[in-house]
Amino acid sequence: MTTKEQPKKQAAQVRVGTVRSISGRNTINVSVDRLVKHPRYGKYVRRRTRLAVHDPKDLAGVGDVVEIVPCRRLSKTKSWRLVRVVRRGSTVHDA
Repeated sequence: MTTKEQPKKQAAQVRVGTVRSISGRNTINVSVDRLVKHPRYGKYVRRRTRLAVHDPKDLAGVGDVVEIVPCRRLSKTKSWRLVRVVRRGSTVHDA
């Protein structure tokens, strides 16, 4: 008797980005930069992805470097969740 193997769960794709703005309650806008090799010329080109991220405890501020993971869709544009603040930015924070 053969047992059907369960598909292995893939690790959550953690991304690191910089908080660009705070938009409303519990939402921050994070910019994730990456380098992509140009298919023809081979030169590395900077690409930027802007993501709306759920921050329920309002931990992050503008300029912070944060770690985010994908989650279920929370609104029309928001499908990422804040994991932790990696490094505080140079701006003053309200605590």
